[in-house]
Amino acid sequence: MTPPLAVSVGDPAGIGPEVLAAAWAARHTEGLPPFFAIGDRRAIEAVWSGPIITLAAPGDAAAAFDKGLPLVQVDDPGDIVPGDPNLAGARCALDSLEIAVGLARNGFAAGIVTGPVSKAQLYAIGFNYPGQTEFVAERCGIAASNAVMMLAGPTLRTVPITVHAPIADVPRLLTTELIVAKARITARALVRDYGIAHPRLVIAGLNPHAGESGTLGREDIDIIRPAVEILLAEGIAIRGPLAADSLFHAAARQHYDAALCCYHDQALIPLKTLHFEDGVNVTLGLPIVRTSPDHGTAFNIAGRGTASPRAMIEAIRMAGACAARRLAG
Repeated sequence: MTPPLAVSVGDPAGIGPEVLAAAWAARHTEGLPPFFAIGDRRAIEAVWSGPIITLAAPGDAAAAFDKGLPLVQVDDPGDIVPGDPNLAGARCALDSLEIAVGLARNGFAAGIVTGPVSKAQLYAIGFNYPGQTEFVAERCGIAASNAVMMLAGPTLRTVPITVHAPIADVPRLLTTELIVAKARITARALVRDYGIAHPRLVIAGLNPHAGESGTLGREDIDIIRPAVEILLAEGIAIRGPLAADSLFHAAARQHYDAALCCYHDQALIPLKTLHFEDGVNVTLGLPIVRTSPDHGTAFNIAGRGTASPRAMIEAIRMAGACAARRLAG
């Protein structure tokens, strides 16, 4: 049997507790796989009146799943007020993440779904990673450069080749070797985790109109085109560089399974335009399955009951499907 998924609640003062609870409440109508929460019971009770079952051990989660939201309680962070983050809450979020990764690495969880955290709060307690992705990669023994972020929705998957970098630095950071490495990881993951036997990739050009044959910049010719040729020689189906402004309309999306993009906004703007409510952040290249709802802590609406659980539901659904494929494979 596939063990349940582990879901770290994220910052307890954010919307993580309420969207996770709402996902559990919708488990039957949404057909979600079993999962258990890792976090603080009082943070969930502050925003939800449904049943919570504190687990004696993670192995009890499957049996408890239909009776209440199964919970692995971390160290009590004290009083948590929705919308009012503090350092104790940040420690709770980090502890939850650490436990989730450990359980997945040791086979007690089929994969992990990570709730939204506040980087500012985490940095204040000494967290020295750019984000949860890099932390999870290190705990899994994977170099951060080999952990690929993919944003996925029902009709589009995008991969930013450079991620959290100033736009002025992108031409320097974008290399043929980096493109090849990320494309390889993406292609393997689409086969292993998404069941796509022959993945079709495209790559967006860096410059307008993919450089207009060099008149609008040489990067598409000198950096991207050699990467495409290497990947084609390896048997990976990829096209590009293609003009980014015509890559994401409905007809274009029918001809590829994932689009590699040169920088953060080139990948995230189309994904969030199409799938703002149901986009999922997936980390490729890890020995464990990891997804996350593609939204932040939303402290400004935490506790008001207005946060949509759709992205959390989709993150749980996707993690379960990927984990099942790995087990079957």
